[in-house]
Amino acid sequence: MSLEIVQVDAFTSSPFRGNPAAVCVLNDPASDTWMQAVAAEMNLSETAFLRRRGGGFSIRYFTPRVEVPLCGHATLASAHVLWEAGEVPPSETIRFHTRDSALFASREASRVCLDFPSFPVVPIAVPVQLPGVLGTSVMGAYRGDTDWLLVELEDESTLRALRPDLGRLEADGYGCIAVTAACGSGAFDFVSRCFAPGEGIPEDPVTGSAHCCLGPFWAGRLGRTDLTGYQASSRGGTVHVRVRGSRVDLLGQAVTVMRSQLMVDPN
Repeated sequence: MSLEIVQVDAFTSSPFRGNPAAVCVLNDPASDTWMQAVAAEMNLSETAFLRRRGGGFSIRYFTPRVEVPLCGHATLASAHVLWEAGEVPPSETIRFHTRDSALFASREASRVCLDFPSFPVVPIAVPVQLPGVLGTSVMGAYRGDTDWLLVELEDESTLRALRPDLGRLEADGYGCIAVTAACGSGAFDFVSRCFAPGEGIPEDPVTGSAHCCLGPFWAGRLGRTDLTGYQASSRGGTVHVRVRGSRVDLLGQAVTVMRSQLMVDPN
């Protein structure tokens, strides 16, 4: 038997930019061990596994190392694959069932719109060792009901030049870190970079889930709920954010770059 697996670049309109995700639509249940092995084989920041469920699709996300509860770019890639394959009519909203919540994807012209939970953050004391680990001074640190530690830097040039000690980030247990600054050029509202070495992702190219924190944070700073962020990784990607109380809309484009066949039984 064989299963199709599709590689999609998310939060970009150009191939080989944005964040690549693999998407596999399953006909039957697959073991956790098999899904984790496939994700390690793909060696992308996330591989998503879908299966029809209750008028929508169950979705699970695996990094090369662990399963994670939420992933923006892999959800965007999954919606793109389902519409492109004709699994769902283009005008229909897709309901995704994660282990913890329901997510929704709809189309707005050339963009995919993801309806995600909002994760506001509050100030915390800057961890003593963090400036040394990041290699720069820190303006503030913030946390909320999420895995992300949000760190504000002085300016965009500092953020772009950042070279954190990834080994120490992982060893010191910082988990997932999103660093952010106001955009100096005015082309975007804010810029960010995201690191999660403990999950097998040294630097994530474009991180939808982090924008569930970044959106509310910058909405409070800028006094606007409709924002555009740029994730300044080597690949780069744009995330449009609309903050709606307890929810955020994350909007972006996607490009299919590869289709292949898995020749291994998922059991």
